[in-house]
Amino acid sequence: MELADLLSPDSVICNLRAASKKLVLQDLARRAAVATGLSERAIFDTLLEREKLGSTAVGHGIAIPHGKFTGLDRLYGLIAKLEQPIDFDSADDRPVDLVFLLLAPEAAGADHLKALAKVSRLLRDKGVCERLRHTKSSSSLYDLVTKPQPANHN
Repeated sequence: MELADLLSPDSVICNLRAASKKLVLQDLARRAAVATGLSERAIFDTLLEREKLGSTAVGHGIAIPHGKFTGLDRLYGLIAKLEQPIDFDSADDRPVDLVFLLLAPEAAGADHLKALAKVSRLLRDKGVCERLRHTKSSSSLYDLVTKPQPANHN
């Protein structure tokens, strides 16, 4: 599975403007509803429930909110570079500016975990994150995330 299988150019947002974690999740839920045909409210509620279990901010300015949904036919992803970093209740107390939303079918099981691992590996690469943070357009952001990355051992 490649990230290009999860993303479309329409699911990449450069300079998303939101003042809080809740507003980021609302905006991403709205966009995900258009992409998936699911209810915006169902997506938002699922994401909020997941956040109540513990923040999906993984540190270093990155969050990977995710959830499973009945009626979804495949994995979907959205990535957003925020215009301004926001508090996301991260364990390292750093504000978040890169958000990768992952939606999975209820029965996805291992595929959901593989997709989370793939996203996490990509976003652990400091060089990739630096390039993402300096990107000025959604198309450049899409290209950076979906093109194979050179091996980087940091």
